Amino acid sequence: MSDTQIKPLANPGPLGLVGFGLTTVLLSLINAHILPSGGEPVVIPLALAYGGLIQLIAGLLEFRTGNTFGMVAFLSYGAFWWWFAMLLLFAGNGLLDLSKAGPTIGVALLLWGVFTFYMWIATFRLNRALWLVFLTLWITFALLGVGDAFGATAIGTLGGYAGILCGGLAMYTSFAEVTNATFGRIVVPVGARD
Repeated sequence: MSDTQIKPLANPGPLGLVGFGLTTVLLSLINAHILPSGGEPVVIPLALAYGGLIQLIAGLLEFRTGNTFGMVAFLSYGAFWWWFAMLLLFAGNGLLDLSKAGPTIGVALLLWGVFTFYMWIATFRLNRALWLVFLTLWITFALLGVGDAFGATAIGTLGGYAGILCGGLAMYTSFAEVTNATFGRIVVPVGARD
């Protein structure tokens, strides 16, 4: 089969973005105290199935397309959701004792913020919608990390609101990429770089 007969691969980015965005919005509504903290168990299966598994699949598909940024982002944040869900499951079922963890979870969130900050730097070559997703995500991790590490509830709540914005932007970017691909032209803007 010649190169002209090979069908182009579908873009896995919108799938990874919506898996990330939807899960992030739900957890962030809890972190912002808009939904009750008792709703956190509802996030666990979503984090494993949609936020986690779907992003892992999208990351592997990004590998196939040769997109290093998409591969690193989706595989990493897919693994983040598995970490989060397992942390809740293991701690909630007595398999992990977090009573003496102190600021460790907050520091883990801050490290995710560091990773996200360097991924944000890479988005300066991508569209503005992705730039905003990663900007708001590293801010979210920073606020949640500081809030958790230092017991600053108000800062953690701000992190929840930043997460709502971040997840919403990710869902918007997914919507734009799906719609634009379907129509074969720019219908929903993402702020393409020149």
